[in-house]
Amino acid sequence: MDARGYIRSSTSWAFAAIGAIAIMISAIYVVYFRSPLQKSVAIDSSSIYGADENLSLERRNEPILPIQKPINLDKEKIELGRALFHDTRLSKDDTVSCASCHDLDNGGDDGLKRSIGVENKEGEINAPTVYNSSLFFRQFWDGRAQNLHDQIPGPIENPIEMGSDWKEVLAKLNADGDLVKSFMKIYKSPPNKDNVIDALASFEASLITPSRFDRWLLGEDSALSEAELDGYRLFVQYGCIACHQGEGVGGNLFQRFGVIRAYEKNSPFEKADFGRFNVTGREEDRFVFKVPTLRNIELTAPYFHDASSETLKEAINKMGIYQLGISLPPEDLESIRQFLRALTGEELQ
Repeated sequence: MDARGYIRSSTSWAFAAIGAIAIMISAIYVVYFRSPLQKSVAIDSSSIYGADENLSLERRNEPILPIQKPINLDKEKIELGRALFHDTRLSKDDTVSCASCHDLDNGGDDGLKRSIGVENKEGEINAPTVYNSSLFFRQFWDGRAQNLHDQIPGPIENPIEMGSDWKEVLAKLNADGDLVKSFMKIYKSPPNKDNVIDALASFEASLITPSRFDRWLLGEDSALSEAELDGYRLFVQYGCIACHQGEGVGGNLFQRFGVIRAYEKNSPFEKADFGRFNVTGREEDRFVFKVPTLRNIELTAPYFHDASSETLKEAINKMGIYQLGISLPPEDLESIRQFLRALTGEELQ
């Protein structure tokens, strides 16, 4: 057996049990812990949960679940939410919108190590993508928000992001006659905190990005190349699938950054590096984060909460070292990168 074969065989068994447990967690999450907003989102009949007769039997048990566009969200709420998502009046000085840090044309983030907020203030953490965020069991890197409705006030009220408050935001929105008419038509009420949040959450819930890999899961063999399929096999065999599975290919559990080898930085640790610890205060949660989604990952560099990897290959290599305790061969890094590119949505908004 050559070195590459030895690495694959010796690592895959070690993560089989971990992967099985993580997949069980994912399944329980899908059935029991979808947010109220997610539960209200109907999915095309050709979609998930093993109900689709067109889904080939050998792919029903794949640890990654296929996604499709939700079909019963209120279209008027979505369009109102879209307008609010791009509205700088949500910020203190009318300079920052949700789209400023979550550019829908470029992967749903801003491509910066740290986002720039009001008064040119630099944020504390790398902005995650907004795409597919309704699939996640928690919001923010540290999971401090339960769902999109809980998450939305955070940036608006954060002094270094949008730096505003609801009294100020609502005064500006209610001074816009056309906007008030839209709210009255949809909510039978002028803009208030609850319906502004609901409109934004409805729009963000619509940002689901099916990919070529989803088409493959649904039975379209030609959707993936042999190189991409080989990368997927390696992704599973190495144990990456233990944390990155389910609908979001991540986003459905917490994990320590540095499972096998303690995470190291070239600079001192900052508060944002402590992750879930900042929410719970429990020592066991230090360096624990919500596992990020890998959907659209090729579009969302730089990577990790601290933006410490500039390229996708560098990020994969870092995961091998800190999460799996191995250095992946260059050819395997490239194969896995090829697979991850197949997770890019085919219709970004």
